[in-house]
Amino acid sequence: MNCRVVVEAAVPVFDVETPDEAIRIAISKTGEMLNPDLNYVEINMGERTSPSGEELPPAFIAADEALVALELEMTVFNVEREEHASRIARKEIGQLLENIPLEVIEVEELEEDEIDEESDTETEESSTAETDDEETDDDEEILPEFEDLVE
Repeated sequence: MNCRVVVEAAVPVFDVETPDEAIRIAISKTGEMLNPDLNYVEINMGERTSPSGEELPPAFIAADEALVALELEMTVFNVEREEHASRIARKEIGQLLENIPLEVIEVEELEEDEIDEESDTETEESSTAETDDEETDDDEEILPEFEDLVE
């Protein structure tokens, strides 16, 4: 079974004045911590609500410091059950995001069609890269033929 897991992270940001600035910095900071090891994790703004159900911005600012709610989404392959997928996601992400609280908020089992679409996209990207490499090889083969003209 393959699952898509969404983990909420509370990212602290310092010396900020607006919620938008705090969100941008939090996303950048999180991306730097996750890359290149977990570059397949999607980073999105989190959704917060008050106890009465009112929607709140994902960043809370006090004294030029902010706590930003982010949602980190990743696909976990070949797991036994949803609980197994959530543990794997928390461990993988938590190892790189030290001192940042994490909570699994959603685990969704993926259908085979969704997985095939993701692999098709990866195949197209790799075939594009191979085409670029082939063009470079052609250029290298032409250059030795012109060496006689240069001398």
